Amino acid sequence: MSMEKEIFTFNELCSLVDLPVRTVRFYMQKRLLSPPEGSRKGAYYTRKHLNELLAIRAWQRRGLSLERIGELLNEGIAPQQIPPPRSRRPGDLELWSKLFIKEGLEVHLEPTTAGMSPEQLREFCRRVMALADEITGGTDEQ
Repeated sequence: MSMEKEIFTFNELCSLVDLPVRTVRFYMQKRLLSPPEGSRKGAYYTRKHLNELLAIRAWQRRGLSLERIGELLNEGIAPQQIPPPRSRRPGDLELWSKLFIKEGLEVHLEPTTAGMSPEQLREFCRRVMALADEITGGTDEQ
């Protein structure tokens, strides 16, 4: 199966993005993936579908929810771009992280809005701690 090909069967599409058939069907049910071209036995998928699945996978790796991914797909945001923050709505729940460095020195962040994966968040915290140690001469030991 070649990536040069412009149309794909459902199984070829799943294979190209290395996702189980069940997962791709779930994305279709959630309307994250565009419906196939054609109908029934003549249905086929195009590079557009391939790109949608690659975008979904990329954003999931960055920690975005399927709901947010659906919004980004509808807005036409490319997965290479940092997704714009979602406008807040009444009833939205935000989970904030607080990095305690020492008395009087804390960092508050909301990684999802910042578009940070768990790995990026850990690296950010590690670097902030190292920089704080460098600037202040070390942390206070209790």
